[in-house]
Amino acid sequence: MKKALAQNPNLLRTLIGLSLTLILLLSYAVYGATISPSYYIYETEATNSSYNDVELTKVVQNNETTWLGTIAADGENLTWVNMTVDDLAAGAIVRMTNKGKLYSHPFLGVPDAEVEVDGKTVDFRCSEHCTYSESIEVEAETSSVSIQSLTSTDPARRSNGTVFATSLSKAEQLARQEIEYMHESSQIVIQITEPGNKSVQPQVNVITVNEAYANVEVFKIDAATEFLWALAAVVGCFSMVLIPSFTVYFAARAKERKNEEKLRLIHEESSDE
Repeated sequence: MKKALAQNPNLLRTLIGLSLTLILLLSYAVYGATISPSYYIYETEATNSSYNDVELTKVVQNNETTWLGTIAADGENLTWVNMTVDDLAAGAIVRMTNKGKLYSHPFLGVPDAEVEVDGKTVDFRCSEHCTYSESIEVEAETSSVSIQSLTSTDPARRSNGTVFATSLSKAEQLARQEIEYMHESSQIVIQITEPGNKSVQPQVNVITVNEAYANVEVFKIDAATEFLWALAAVVGCFSMVLIPSFTVYFAARAKERKNEEKLRLIHEESSDE
């Protein structure tokens, strides 16, 4: 570093100028990207349909009581199908069937759920761990059973999402395409099997959720804050490169001044003699 500076006295000024120029260029590029976004956020409006105290048909055979019922759900943009059953006998089998198939898992809807996979504990993800089938079956351990199910694991169909588009109208078109879905068949068949001849009908409640397009808007961020963060990041990167070089330079300059001072003292002593 010392030799390079000796050959080019303006090297230090050149390094500083180049660094500042790169910082400004990169910061402007980041800033330009923040004020000209092409991402849009869309939201959906959820409609909950409740089917309370579903009427069931009783069938007694082979010392077992079977309760049967059906629900004609709305299949347009259907996302969730949730069912709770109360007043069950011990050992009852609850089965929910849909020919359109549903995703289900005991941990579906449980916050921060974890599962064991190959001896390792991982975060629960319905896209990886849910069962996709026509029939969901649960054995009652208590007098109540709860079943949660999804028509799709694609989060773009639920709540909100993002699309990449060149205009607001195009973003709305893409958002509607993401949400649009028809679940066929949408009929839900409920079957409850209890041991013995039971006279008390289980209480079945079903809630279905249908999503509809609500609105879309351009993705916005605080450009000033992002600019400052980008500037700080660029400064930090260049500091990692330049600080060691400058440290070597200033150390060399300090050593050089120290040697010059020694030579000056020696020269003065020689002159006095």
